[in-house]
Amino acid sequence: MLNTELVGEPLLHLESRRLLAEARRVVPEAFDSQGRLLSPIAGAWVRPPAWFDAISPIDGKVLAELPLLDAAQVATGVEKAAGEFIPWAAHSLEDRSRAVIAAVDLLKEHRDLLVRILAWDIGKTLPTAYNDVDRCLAGIEWYLEQMGPMLESRQPLGLVSNIASWNYPFSVLLLNVLVQTLAGNSVIAKIPTQGGGVSLTVAFALLRRAKLPVSLAGGRGRDLSESLVGHPRIAGVAFIGGRANGAEVHRRLRATDKRYALEMEGVNAYAVTSFSDWDKLGQQIRAGFDFGKQRCTAYTRWVVEQSLVPKFVRTYVDAVSALRVGNPLLGAPVDFGPLISPSKVEELRALITDAKEHGTAVLFQGELADDAFTAQQERGAYLPPTLLFGVHRDSELYLREPFGPIDVLISVDSEEELVREANVSNGALVASVATDDPDLGERIAGRLHAFKVGINKLRSRGDREESFGGKGGSWAGAFVGGTHLVRAFTDGPHPIEGNWPD
Repeated sequence: MLNTELVGEPLLHLESRRLLAEARRVVPEAFDSQGRLLSPIAGAWVRPPAWFDAISPIDGKVLAELPLLDAAQVATGVEKAAGEFIPWAAHSLEDRSRAVIAAVDLLKEHRDLLVRILAWDIGKTLPTAYNDVDRCLAGIEWYLEQMGPMLESRQPLGLVSNIASWNYPFSVLLLNVLVQTLAGNSVIAKIPTQGGGVSLTVAFALLRRAKLPVSLAGGRGRDLSESLVGHPRIAGVAFIGGRANGAEVHRRLRATDKRYALEMEGVNAYAVTSFSDWDKLGQQIRAGFDFGKQRCTAYTRWVVEQSLVPKFVRTYVDAVSALRVGNPLLGAPVDFGPLISPSKVEELRALITDAKEHGTAVLFQGELADDAFTAQQERGAYLPPTLLFGVHRDSELYLREPFGPIDVLISVDSEEELVREANVSNGALVASVATDDPDLGERIAGRLHAFKVGINKLRSRGDREESFGGKGGSWAGAFVGGTHLVRAFTDGPHPIEGNWPD
């Protein structure tokens, strides 16, 4: 964090330049002579025909230039990455563990650099960026201790492809890569299109120094998807993203014998009925704004018994009005920073405007913290919290996850209506019910169409031993987490639990 309250725009930009210079000193092999990033493919650093700008959502300025590989380069890269599988799988688990430990040691050595680049990469506050990196490190250390029993009578698949969203590049994407590699697979991953590519490239450079068989491809989805999903040398696919793209990946994989785990979006609902502990719920409402609700497990739909709506609104406003939104890397403390891009903010503002034109009421709309910006700073990627009521049923905000700090309040008159409105998205990753009646809570929880359901508490993705998946359209294929993640990308006698087509 910059230790001055009066930092100007040039000094703010200088900090990101300094970090890139430090990264170039630590892993010079990841950069070309002009300071542009390359793609690590099977031990070589591949030069693309073109680059694209990695723009920091914090200030709207170019952070670095990332590689745009073409389709032929990616197809060749898959072949070479697949060629690393047999010699890697031939190593004992003990030898693979030593290599992974060496990689973890390098990640720890350069932890602060990775965290600070990650913050610029996708706009995380430093605490949330540290949490992302540290969860990855703690997670792989747990798997290192547990992997022996998990791999009993199991064999690796081959080359595993990872296509993930940008929001948790370390605690989700990189952890998955490390676990898949520890299990004996070679791995190729795609740089998330919207962000995270700079910090990930530095991390993959460190993994390659530890001799792990991991590759990272940068480029457009249309150039990469055919090879990263359909190439015959791909043995498994891990996908995290939206339903439209996920459904297309699923369509292509269903006709193959490839293993897959596809995590897709869903509207996570919190149902409130026969309830009185408003202080506790207020704490959960506030906590739910971590990273501006740019999480697959964020709760953005509040289904509330009609008689409790006034108390809910008061609780919500009291909890959220104190949140501070601004530049996460200045001296002024903030609760969350920008969304991933100005275009995302424009999309959400347009949806709010459309909803208002169709009768939606804005019950709360926060403001940006003026003291948490430099005087001339670009603010296009910043959006304060908003609570909407009476959203029409055809609105995208009624049916889709906003992936931002927008909440929708739904008033209901009966238990049947409560369950129906909580289940509006045909499956979700998480859901919760708040109630003073334990029996009622258990009954409603059993009817909510989500993989994890909390009673008077939030649920999250979890990691290490906790399994994770989804119901309905929010998930396809093998569940992950703990033993499930290992079994998802290995072969053996145990059944693989998941959400499979009929």
